[in-house]
Amino acid sequence: MSAGFLLIHARPGRVWSFALSWLLFAAGIGAYLWVSHARHLDNPEDRVTPTLTQMAKGMYGAVMRSAEEDEPTADDAGFRTRLTHSMLWKDTCASGRRFFYALALLIPAVILGLHMGLFPYVGQFFLRFVLFFDKIIALSLLPILFIAFGIDELSKVMLIVIGVTPTIILDTFNLTRGVPGEQVVKAFTLGAGDFDVAYRVVLRQIAPRVLNSIRLNLKAVMLFLFAGEMIASTDGLAYRIALLRRHMGMDVIIPYVLWVALLLFLVDFGMRLLNRTLHPWFEEA
Repeated sequence: MSAGFLLIHARPGRVWSFALSWLLFAAGIGAYLWVSHARHLDNPEDRVTPTLTQMAKGMYGAVMRSAEEDEPTADDAGFRTRLTHSMLWKDTCASGRRFFYALALLIPAVILGLHMGLFPYVGQFFLRFVLFFDKIIALSLLPILFIAFGIDELSKVMLIVIGVTPTIILDTFNLTRGVPGEQVVKAFTLGAGDFDVAYRVVLRQIAPRVLNSIRLNLKAVMLFLFAGEMIASTDGLAYRIALLRRHMGMDVIIPYVLWVALLLFLVDFGMRLLNRTLHPWFEEA
């Protein structure tokens, strides 16, 4: 790397690229280890900043042992049985099920946004309502959802959908309106019908950007999911974190937080890979 490494035209080499991409990770881990070591020297019973050994033991217990509210796994059970009956497996499956149900329900939001952008009467009918609904704080609707749908799965999924759907609708609407009108006219002159234009011309153009919009809202999806699970749930990643907080179980809370981040990273990576596979012509910003 040249002396002018801060200049616009500077290009780091492969070694520098690798080192720089991991530098903040190393700094963060090093800072945590230093703080943890200092706090344990002052108080060996400190539970706020557990050591790596304590977190490893806590995570091993989450992976190999059942949750407190479930029947304990037999001592002679195999690894697979222990894993599929473990606390972490149970919580991950519960949160993952709600998460992917909510993502599937965002598909109608994309279709609605597409129609709002292309069909004037549909746009006039829905746009003002969606704009107003988008300004409602989704968490303020949580008591209403619990009263209307109970505290089971539906209320948590609906909280996610209500919190994210208006954003996806409006983003799809704006992307649709951004398609040049000349392309629509050209499609009609070639004999295309209204729905041909909608689904074979416009949707194919905006699909990679819509997928990016959903990908960038994954954190919001998880935020609303955590809010629902922390308030009223008997399983799930957020429920477990809230439960462990009462006992200052930081040796499990921190690994759980990192596990959630890893899962979201993998979903994000999968969606980027899917986007590149389905739309190789699209260059992401």
